[in-house]
Amino acid sequence: MLQTALALIVFLFPLAYSPGPGNMFFAANGAAFGFRATLPANAGYHIATWIVTAAIGFGFLAALDSAPQLFTALKIAGSLYVFWLAWKLFRAGTLEGDETATPATFRDGVILLALNPKAYVIITLMFTQFLRTSDTASVLLITTVFTVNNLIAFSAWALIGDTIAGTFRSPASATLLNRIFGTTLAAVALWMLLN
Repeated sequence: MLQTALALIVFLFPLAYSPGPGNMFFAANGAAFGFRATLPANAGYHIATWIVTAAIGFGFLAALDSAPQLFTALKIAGSLYVFWLAWKLFRAGTLEGDETATPATFRDGVILLALNPKAYVIITLMFTQFLRTSDTASVLLITTVFTVNNLIAFSAWALIGDTIAGTFRSPASATLLNRIFGTTLAAVALWMLLN
């Protein structure tokens, strides 16, 4: 079990820590609202991650294989949702005192995971490589290692965003930073849509 967990962490490291939809989402929110404000969305994303990962591990994948159009619908819906989040961030304005800007919520985190087809691909790939037996303990171990690893990665990206934003406290520079992160998040959404 320990050997499987260590191999899994090594396998997941480049996937979890490289820029992707989730990481950019949390970096952008960390920059716009501070690290603490990202915690509800982070909790929502990772509770949903654990549930979805366990469901796939216990056989949800068979249902997805029988309905490939579901994957396409999730891909489009996920891309549109990330575009919407990018638009909200792009229009956020200053980092402090902007009543129209609100940090991502627990629900936003759940929706981001649910509509992120990249997550389903990674989860599926992970189980094909690391699930040697179909016992409950193996599925739960892989699910938990995957979720905790992502939680650490997303928290690190949110903290990086918050740290970068510390130098962007004036209204003009804060607006510029939000537009940069909003544009980056929109580019990620476009990438999700086209891949």
